[in-house]
Amino acid sequence: MFELNHIKDYPTLNQMLDALLNGEDDVVSHLANASALLNEFLTDVNWVGFYTMKNGQLQLGPFQGKPACVTIPVGKGVCGTAVSEIKTMRIEDVHAFPGHIACDAASQSEIVIPILINQNVFGVLDIDAPIKNRFTEDDQTGLEAFVKVLEKHIAKLV
Repeated sequence: MFELNHIKDYPTLNQMLDALLNGEDDVVSHLANASALLNEFLTDVNWVGFYTMKNGQLQLGPFQGKPACVTIPVGKGVCGTAVSEIKTMRIEDVHAFPGHIACDAASQSEIVIPILINQNVFGVLDIDAPIKNRFTEDDQTGLEAFVKVLEKHIAKLV
């Protein structure tokens, strides 16, 4: 496997994800390994994981971090807003976000990226950080590319 100390090179991280998922055939395993990979190599984060759409709302999926909210309605909080607007939400200060759902009081900033399969929302990648303004434009671009790799592999399975 590859070895990195701190991810600043998102293309390499995304190659790692592609290699990790290649030939595997289980969506939950894909999400579990993707969250573990991000948690291993991103610095200054306290929660990395996925919510998937189930019965019209977001349902907790594989993650790394403290226990989390189990269901999130579409349109509520950062994750639900990312789904309703179908766009990445990069929040510098979660406490200033109207309707923020605080699963971990230590979280200060957050990035949520929708996962689209056949133009439908499959779920979201959610990453929290214990510091404000943790996620940069470069992080957003790199993590959106990470999600594209994940979408490619999930689309083969659903």
